[in-house]
Amino acid sequence: MTDAPTAFGHSPLVLVIDDEAAIRRFLRATLEANGYRVKDAETARDGLIQAVTQRPDLILLDLGLPDGDGLHVTRDVRKEMTVPIVVLSARDQETDKIAALDAGADDYLTKPFGVGELLARLRVALRHASGNAEMRPERPYVAHAEGRTLRVDLVRRLVEVADGGDSRAVRLTPTEFKLLAYLVRHAGKVVTHRALLAEVWGPQHVDDLPYLRVYAGELRKKLERDAAQPQFLVTESGVGYRLRAEDD
Repeated sequence: MTDAPTAFGHSPLVLVIDDEAAIRRFLRATLEANGYRVKDAETARDGLIQAVTQRPDLILLDLGLPDGDGLHVTRDVRKEMTVPIVVLSARDQETDKIAALDAGADDYLTKPFGVGELLARLRVALRHASGNAEMRPERPYVAHAEGRTLRVDLVRRLVEVADGGDSRAVRLTPTEFKLLAYLVRHAGKVVTHRALLAEVWGPQHVDDLPYLRVYAGELRKKLERDAAQPQFLVTESGVGYRLRAEDD
């Protein structure tokens, strides 16, 4: 059974950058069994060379490399291309996750990880990349969760929630809409608190986390069936928020 997305017109090429040979072998076997093509590198230098020459569709990156930190690799890759980067690391501190995401990573998975979750994160990252390449301004965001549908049309500035056969328009304040719009543009990705605060309130407010928590709470009251158990706007503890990907 093929897990890899087909929107690319080919089997997606994944570049694995990890200094542990056992991890590289495991990832190669797992990914190839699920329809991906795989290249790998064990150093930051080789990883950067392959990223530029092979032009992968996605990079799986370990932070602890023998000749450099994965954060530097992320920043260097971002100077050249917009390829999705999913970090796989044994570092599980919130500060490490935030640093990786702020450096330009699209997602962060802590070792050890389950194969199912890994493949799901890859699908989301690749769909998001494909959506960015093909996105049309008129295309609305639509996501489904437990029989409930959220639809956001950024051009017409319309937000609708359908629950069963009942559909209703949602009235948002300008700030709530701006926050939701930024999350829609990054649906499926973890967006850090600082990134959201800088986008919505400005760079002078990147440390004003209470602002964000209040508005995220108000959004949940309007969008979720149960704000205490959100299905669309999910908290990534200590890091930021993730808006449900459209096809989850």
